Amino acid sequence: MSEKVISDYNGYDYKKIFWEDADREYEDQADRMAIRKLLPKRMEKFADIGGGYGRLANEYLRRARKVYLFDYSKTELEQAKEIYGDKIETKAGDIYELPFKDNELDGLLMVRVTHHLKNMDKAIAELYRVLKPGGVAVIEVANKRTLPKMARYVTGRSKVNPFDRKVANYKNISKDGFYNYHPKYVEEIFAKTGFKTEKVLSVSNFRSKGLKKIFGTKNLVKMEDSAQQLLAGVRFAPSIYYKLRKPEE
Repeated sequence: MSEKVISDYNGYDYKKIFWEDADREYEDQADRMAIRKLLPKRMEKFADIGGGYGRLANEYLRRARKVYLFDYSKTELEQAKEIYGDKIETKAGDIYELPFKDNELDGLLMVRVTHHLKNMDKAIAELYRVLKPGGVAVIEVANKRTLPKMARYVTGRSKVNPFDRKVANYKNISKDGFYNYHPKYVEEIFAKTGFKTEKVLSVSNFRSKGLKKIFGTKNLVKMEDSAQQLLAGVRFAPSIYYKLRKPEE
């Protein structure tokens, strides 16, 4: 391995524990909504990077002729095979050394992965390498600059400064921690790597147990649809989605 693995999901039933047994229907629907707005409608070769058991597969299977599901966890990939069979080709490995050739993919998706990345620069460079000129990458970034984090910092309940561009490492979440990134920080990495940003969406804008109790998931999903574009400029949501394109040579 070229970098330390932050979270190893081998032996962990992510599908059941994190999604099915928890109240995360709103978050799931918010992700899907953003993906439908950003992914190209037609692709030849496509990869879901860090796609786990293929939670989002139904959003891209009809859009691509050849679909790869890449993840570090063999447990997750085995589960994906049980669900989708030969509709998906699974690949296990290290995100910092992706098992794809240079300029191989027409499109790729990476959702709920950046909070595991210690070296964002290197991971984004790998995504750029495997994407064809003219290809599209849809990348979700875990945002350190959310309103709740701002409130906690201003009131002294957190020492993590959401306003600076330093990477936030929340070590209290697990023994290794999770990383959150300032939007400007990752946008500079995208530009430095060579990507052109075509569209930005603000996603999971109402991720809150309190809001779920008050409004209910169905109403929050309706509110989310218009908020994704409307709030994109302020970059305050827990998830920021980017549609990036590798320039034609």
